[in-house]
Amino acid sequence: MLKEFKEFAMKGNVVDLAIGVIIGGSFGKIVTSLVNDIIMPPIGIILGGINFSSFAITLKAATDNAPAVTLNYGMFINTVLDFLIIAFVIFLIIKQLNKFKKKEDPAKAPKPETPEEIKLLREIRDNLKKGKK
Repeated sequence: MLKEFKEFAMKGNVVDLAIGVIIGGSFGKIVTSLVNDIIMPPIGIILGGINFSSFAITLKAATDNAPAVTLNYGMFINTVLDFLIIAFVIFLIIKQLNKFKKKEDPAKAPKPETPEEIKLLREIRDNLKKGKK
């Protein structure tokens, strides 16, 4: 069982997936910073100095013993923008990879083998041509 697990874990797809998850996590932090630090401040200025991350609805006011319960919809707006940017960037990357793949496929694709029936029909045709001459 240990040997099977080792073979499974060392397959290319599993290792590639692990690398993708690690890089994706780091990329997510970059996009979050892009949204919070670069994109949202100008949008806030355009909308009159609004800071989206501070948008919240207070569901229950703070008391001496408990903090306020809030619905932070401004943070949700930031998270949605994060997702849209990540999805768009991944779309562009996949689109470029598909362009490269299409260029490589015709050169690497082997010519499909002729079916046996077609080979036999050609042989019969060639024999008939030889018999007429």
